[in-house]
Amino acid sequence: MEVRVLLIGDIVGKPGREIVSRVLPDFIAEKNLHFVLANAENAAQGSGITPSLYKELVRAGVDVVTLGDHTWRRKEALPLLKKESRILRPLNYPPECVGKGMEIYEARQGFHIAVITLLGRIFMNPVDCPFRCVDQALLRLNESIKVIFVEIHAEATSEKMAMGWKLDGRVSCVFGTHTHVPTADGRVLPCGTAYITDLGMTGPYDSVIGRTKESVLFKFETSMHAPFMVASGDVRLCGALVRLESETGKALEIERVELR
Repeated sequence: MEVRVLLIGDIVGKPGREIVSRVLPDFIAEKNLHFVLANAENAAQGSGITPSLYKELVRAGVDVVTLGDHTWRRKEALPLLKKESRILRPLNYPPECVGKGMEIYEARQGFHIAVITLLGRIFMNPVDCPFRCVDQALLRLNESIKVIFVEIHAEATSEKMAMGWKLDGRVSCVFGTHTHVPTADGRVLPCGTAYITDLGMTGPYDSVIGRTKESVLFKFETSMHAPFMVASGDVRLCGALVRLESETGKALEIERVELR
């Protein structure tokens, strides 16, 4: 059967959460989506997540929430990561960290989907090698799991692209998050893996990657500290829609999504 999975880029603050709640339910029905993945590490005032915000996104139709380098910004996230299976932190954090970086879920129509989320290392805080960690994770998956999605939450486009080529033909999709800027390079790689360097941001685009322009400009121009408040104008939901075959896990198409 043909499977349709929606990937939602970094949800930033209240504007990002609100547009997800407003437009996602209708979009799921319109496109007959089978699964929805969303990065929400910026959901709580631009940094981190809380249990109530996680529940808000799940109610809107998000099946799995992923986090990134802001995973530990809110202490309220720790019990959430301990008890909830539908929220993931990067797999290549130390194994002593609470939470999981990989899980298998049952999607609509009954098929199973594995989700792995990784953190990049270039211009980021030190973590284990994402390339080695994903190899180990794939070895642990049962061969019956054909639909596999891998998120690489990273700063460097080269690191994300390298992950895409490494996993071509081994997973259904490799998608990047973190930079908040949507890229135009969505494609199906030669061996059947859908790839996009960055999904972009779900939040206010009248901003500097989600924050008020004035405060960011002040910091750049003076090097003085300025609180970066979440902006509010031109709110969009950005991401990608992936079509694939459930029997083989091979991607058929990936297209950018932008809802206003």
